[in-house]
Amino acid sequence: MKAIGFKQSLPISEDNSFIEFEMEKAAPTGYDLLVKIVAISVNPVDFKIRQTAAKDTTLDTPKIIGWDAVGIVEAVGDKTSRFKVGDEVYYAGDLTRSGSNAEYQLIDERIVGHKPKNLTIAEAAAIPLTGLTAWESLFDRIKVNPETDKGKTVLILAGAGGVGSIAIQLAKKVGKLTVIATASRPETANWCKKLGADFVVNHYELKTELEKIGHNQVDYILDFVDLEGYWETAAEIIKPQGHIVSITGSKQPLDLNILKAKSITFSWELMYTRSMFTTDDMDQQHHILNKIANLLDDGTLQTTLTTTLEGFTVENLKEAHQMQESGKTIGKTVIQF
Repeated sequence: MKAIGFKQSLPISEDNSFIEFEMEKAAPTGYDLLVKIVAISVNPVDFKIRQTAAKDTTLDTPKIIGWDAVGIVEAVGDKTSRFKVGDEVYYAGDLTRSGSNAEYQLIDERIVGHKPKNLTIAEAAAIPLTGLTAWESLFDRIKVNPETDKGKTVLILAGAGGVGSIAIQLAKKVGKLTVIATASRPETANWCKKLGADFVVNHYELKTELEKIGHNQVDYILDFVDLEGYWETAAEIIKPQGHIVSITGSKQPLDLNILKAKSITFSWELMYTRSMFTTDDMDQQHHILNKIANLLDDGTLQTTLTTTLEGFTVENLKEAHQMQESGKTIGKTVIQF
């Protein structure tokens, strides 16, 4: 089978930042499905791992990255029960295993969902990683309850990004929250409003902007862009007994003491935790993906796809990575095979 990977962490502009090669197609065992991939999407995690996984070294065999995928089940392992050959599936993968930048992939069925029926292949490929991240942030970390938390305020930092784009919809349509998203350009602000944000504020003057819309403080903060840069501001604008969730990490230690007086809860969110550690509730990602598929199929949610590149090629992967590295993308970029 054809795959695309890298042996060195090189700038994306260099010839060998991605290389095409042939490898054996594996047979599934246990809980694994063998999936023939028909579309993938590219996320910031892709370029971050490409830039660091083979720094100052040359790998013996190319590393295959990529996590979002839509495909067709070609074979199943002996412990599988959720899927059959021919099923259309979508998933966000596992950091510890070979990725989706290949024609075929082995994937544990417990983190795979049925592809939304009413979406195109490209529209569906845009969803899994960001959908799982946003869902887990809201409903696993904060534990938002639409009955008791209806109308509470959530501030989504980087509303027009991949995760922010689906988080706006989930927070508004499923969580029944009042959604405030950050954006700094007219096109990103319009995108956030189109997806259902009640308010859009400029992140450069966050405190002032929140005061202008009458929300000096918020119940929840979802950080999808720069936790370290917003840490002190977040501590100021979060309501007492509020909850902050971040997916971005921090190069420097965070001062948790500034959250103490307000009894603030802080949570990390990493979508890969369940698969990396084979947690007891690993199959929740199967169920979450199916719930999201149903919400997409009934029109509650809409795809966050904005760009489709045709063809599984080195050139298209490079272009998708360049777009992600620019930090200017809106929504999601998909490569259709």
